[in-house]
Amino acid sequence: MKPVADGPQLALLSNRKEHMAQMFLDRVAATPDREAFRAPAADGWRSVTWRETDDLVRRRAAGLVALGVQPEQRVGIAASTRLEWVECYLSAVLAAAATTTIYPTTMATDVAYIAADAEVQVIFAEDASQVDKLRDHKSELPSVRKVVLIDGEPEERDGDWVITLATLDDLGAKQLDDQPDTVDARVAQVKPEHLCTLVYTSGTTGRPKGVRLPHSVWTYEGAAVEGIKVLSPDDLQLLWLPLSHVFGQVLLAVQFQIGFATAIDGRVDKIVENAAVVQPTFMAAAPRVFEKAHGRIVTMMEAEGGVKAKLFHWAFGVGSRVSELRQQGKEPSGVLAAQYGLADKLVLSKIRARFGGRIRFFVSGSAALDKKLSEWFHAAGLLILEGYGLSETAAGSTLNRPDHYRLGSVGPAFPAAEFKIAEDGEILIKGPGVMSGYHNLPEQTAEMIDADGWLHTGDIGHFEDEFLFITDRKKDLFKTSGGKYVAPQVIEGRFKMICPYASQFLVHGNQRNFVSALVTLDPDAIVGWAEQNGLGGKSYAEIVTSDAARKMVQGYVDELNDGLNRWETIKKFTILDRDLTVEGGEMTPSLKLKRKHVETTYGDLLDKMYD
Repeated sequence: MKPVADGPQLALLSNRKEHMAQMFLDRVAATPDREAFRAPAADGWRSVTWRETDDLVRRRAAGLVALGVQPEQRVGIAASTRLEWVECYLSAVLAAAATTTIYPTTMATDVAYIAADAEVQVIFAEDASQVDKLRDHKSELPSVRKVVLIDGEPEERDGDWVITLATLDDLGAKQLDDQPDTVDARVAQVKPEHLCTLVYTSGTTGRPKGVRLPHSVWTYEGAAVEGIKVLSPDDLQLLWLPLSHVFGQVLLAVQFQIGFATAIDGRVDKIVENAAVVQPTFMAAAPRVFEKAHGRIVTMMEAEGGVKAKLFHWAFGVGSRVSELRQQGKEPSGVLAAQYGLADKLVLSKIRARFGGRIRFFVSGSAALDKKLSEWFHAAGLLILEGYGLSETAAGSTLNRPDHYRLGSVGPAFPAAEFKIAEDGEILIKGPGVMSGYHNLPEQTAEMIDADGWLHTGDIGHFEDEFLFITDRKKDLFKTSGGKYVAPQVIEGRFKMICPYASQFLVHGNQRNFVSALVTLDPDAIVGWAEQNGLGGKSYAEIVTSDAARKMVQGYVDELNDGLNRWETIKKFTILDRDLTVEGGEMTPSLKLKRKHVETTYGDLLDKMYD
């Protein structure tokens, strides 16, 4: 099955811009005094308009020109998600340069590899810890002219190799005094096919690969989302996603195209707190965020017990029946409508209030979202629109719509995107959102994009009507020694929905005679459980390796197994004495499990379950 771009679909792209610089400048011209961004400040949140943003980034772009950065040369950004990230990104765009994004958690050796491979000229470094990584490998970075420090002051030992943002801005101001048309002249040189972003895959296996994304893919993404009319200029986004990842960057392109405001704060532990204050109308997140929110709410209610817990479960039972109707395009009536009104007043509205009370929908991407989890949120009146894409397709290729969705699917295709399902079930994509190739890797590019222009995603899936369903990663599917195929992601997502204390659940069993699992428990959620089970005051490792914790997990594994085929059931599991983290190297910054890395690291524990 293959949705194909046609006339009506292409008409949805009628407002597509030539390049990202034009997207931004047209937005400034159209709504100069509207709020563009909101960021945390000492006394709350501060707002900046599109005009104010333009004034700043023009000066900074001129500073990059003054430093000798040429069109399409790379400007690195090694920083967390914050307003300054966006400002530095836009300065590179207006200087006609291309950005190379670096996760702030990236190890020094990989930072050096990325900067050298991309031939980065200037790097924006968030703080001294990022400068340290660069300094330690300075001899490997001959192309890096300057490091621009966002927070803090340069050290004397770095001489003029490290400068501050203020110094860069002063250089830009002088450049504009001498040549007022500096930025406009650069923007006039930009072509749709010119490189805009060189984003390196976070690498679940092997060295990161640089994905070359020209301006045309971002202008396509912006126009496509505007065309399907899921967002308007009056929306307010809460953005916390890593801007080093394409999922975060595509949200910027969409914002420039449509013109809504974005409240931006990359601190993951502040998401719920920020949502309550900012009151966004939409927010995008990885599934792990929804899993943690669900686990936190459920465990809180279970801890309350008694009447409150019974009321909670009754309300969600009513909400689930209403959810089923709404998925069919119907609304409740009669007794159910009355019950729902009461359930909403007493329970469900309070769940929505935790996220500010104005959410129209969430967007989920970057990994598989368990259907039962999306059904639970829908029962609370919170719609999660799941979408699908890769770094190699500039993040967005499909998306459910607020008025046209199917829970469990990743939605219909974007306008002008073509899909094909290969004989082995692999999803192939062709269209204007596909990368131009991997940087300096022609052989890997040819492996990824065939001679007919189809990008091989490595994901297994199928269409039901126009809705795409993802089964698993092609490389993650494994076969037991009995010859039965197992899709681990489906089982992992289901367990994390069943067990509110779970953090990670890695399903293992390739060429083994049964399926096993490695389990980690959520450090926050497990504290309350420990206090209720006589383990208060114990360390995390003591809690999770206790007999009581194992008995608790066994109960949830038994519940999981009841819904699995015999050959999929988890026969043995091991609870790890620490959680898997980005900092520990077991998770990517976009919160995907580094499966091969974890299986190698804990190989002895896995083998022990089969002794």
